[in-house]
Amino acid sequence: MTDDLSGRKADHLTLCAEGDVGFRARTTLLEQVTLVHDALPELDLDGVDTSTLLLGKRLRAPILIAAMTGGTERAGHINRELAGLAEELGYGFGLGSQRAMHVREGTLATYQIRDVAPTTLVLGNLGVVQAGNMTSGEIAAMASAVGADALCVHLNPAMELVQPGGDRDFRGGQATVGRLVRELPVPVVVKETGCGLSYRVGTRLRALGVRHVDVSGAGGTSWVAVETERAAHAGDAGARAIGEAFRDWGIPTAASVLMMARAGLSTVIATGGVGTGLEIAKALALGATAAGIARPVLRALEAGGRQGARAFLEGVERELRTAMLLTGSRTVDDLRRADRVLGPELGAWLAASPDP
Repeated sequence: MTDDLSGRKADHLTLCAEGDVGFRARTTLLEQVTLVHDALPELDLDGVDTSTLLLGKRLRAPILIAAMTGGTERAGHINRELAGLAEELGYGFGLGSQRAMHVREGTLATYQIRDVAPTTLVLGNLGVVQAGNMTSGEIAAMASAVGADALCVHLNPAMELVQPGGDRDFRGGQATVGRLVRELPVPVVVKETGCGLSYRVGTRLRALGVRHVDVSGAGGTSWVAVETERAAHAGDAGARAIGEAFRDWGIPTAASVLMMARAGLSTVIATGGVGTGLEIAKALALGATAAGIARPVLRALEAGGRQGARAFLEGVERELRTAMLLTGSRTVDDLRRADRVLGPELGAWLAASPDP
């Protein structure tokens, strides 16, 4: 395990592909969502329409291969394989943090995927702390260099506090987000990194002019756990202790989606532990616009190459299509209005959000 930026990115990939870095006790709470069965759907499976509009681009299905990596040779290979797959399947694609592009020359190529994904919805990515130290012009150029259709500005205080040498000062984040919403030529998507967005944060973001969010909720990969593993290998007992205490910190993905919908955000992307078509269907029924899958796609790619990842994603889409038929939903918009039953723990999280 290493502390330089490229080494850290390599560590992240290895741990996500091979390590035990999931949440231990906390789940996404998507298991607390039951979709109500329609025994008389009056639908033909081939007539079910999974297409949707996301950030100005039409997707074949409301699926995003979510942000993972960049900045190393291995990361560049993964980005090109998965971006090409997104192009073939008609999904969206998210790049990992582009911080490396700003601090280290020669990493741009690891993020450049437009030659293999010319029409794909591509989301760039930059941390809010790093964005606060850059001009809007610099950030716009960074997004343009990779052909990004939108820029994710990620929030990751829990991860940073465990990371050796990570950020400790998060002041000015709201001002940075507001500035980027006003000044960037592409839409801004505010995203968490595994700890979710609360209702209060959603209302603050909306007041800043934000209309698009990615909840990246708790229940999937714990980036606190990732950094805890790195701290353990580095012999940093203090960081490891904090990481163990906060490994399960965060708002479950299902709860965060409900909160963002209630807060009135126009686009809500559900990521964080989403890995099946049925889970995507549940997220959409809670108010999500689309859903992102990260670690399961990476693992499928590592295990079976591009064909393995393709087979995995095609299975996810088939499962989503099946859930749509069984809820009587011909379109994604119909699915968002589908009847659902919420379990008590998810209901308790929703009760923590004030009525609008």
